[in-house]
Amino acid sequence: MKTKISYILTLAAAILAVSSCTKKFDPSSYAPALSIGGYTSAKQIAPGNLVAYWSFDGSMVDSISKTSGTNVGTTFGAGVKGQALQGALNSYVTSATPAAVQNLKSFTLTCWINMPLNDKGIVGLVDVANSTDFWGNLTIFMENNGDATTARIVARTYAGVVNNGGDNFVKATNIWNKWTQVGYSYDQTTSTFSVFINGSKIGGKTIANLGALTFTNASQMVFGTVQFQTTPSLTSGTGKQDWASYLTGKLDEVRIYNKALSSAEISALAILEGRGK
Repeated sequence: MKTKISYILTLAAAILAVSSCTKKFDPSSYAPALSIGGYTSAKQIAPGNLVAYWSFDGSMVDSISKTSGTNVGTTFGAGVKGQALQGALNSYVTSATPAAVQNLKSFTLTCWINMPLNDKGIVGLVDVANSTDFWGNLTIFMENNGDATTARIVARTYAGVVNNGGDNFVKATNIWNKWTQVGYSYDQTTSTFSVFINGSKIGGKTIANLGALTFTNASQMVFGTVQFQTTPSLTSGTGKQDWASYLTGKLDEVRIYNKALSSAEISALAILEGRGK
């Protein structure tokens, strides 16, 4: 009897040991990685053309050039991926402009915003300054005459004092108080500017025979406002304007490429970053 009981106890212990070492089956762990257009991560999209990248994940540093920004009153908050730059009135981040950005001929700029309706003035997102002109070399901002459902986005690009493409006034709907990817590109081979929201093109302009861009006096840039709202102004062309303001929401995942990404690449970037990839 003792032998039988001992056998039963030994068998039970063995079963318990095997059971405790066996993981619960999780179907999701066997699912294939998310693939958008053949990409499984944002970092796989045109890595050789990425010339500047600010993740704002607890840092003001461009991870490509290692250029460090200077903080004026901003903080960090929860981002679309990791952390994001949290803006406030009279707050922004300035930085030396990486050399590769100063020398852009074509470009794509993408960033994520999560901001309330701006009712105190235009809100600059990213501005590559021109230290002697009113407007910067490459400026993207939200106009101050949107409404509860519609935002007006302005994308301006200058070469010296020549307006390279004018104002691309485009309207985006239902983007306030939620994470939204904004994209702006220029293709020197077609002389075409394009503006994107969440990976979809919503506006653009072609300037015949414009060709390669040439930025001038572009040694500084700013996040969270436009070049003339900093203290002191980043340009001798003007000082603060009462119709301009500051980002009081969040800015995240600012990427600059030295080519015009394809629509498929920008769409994949928006989907992957939006899912934290």
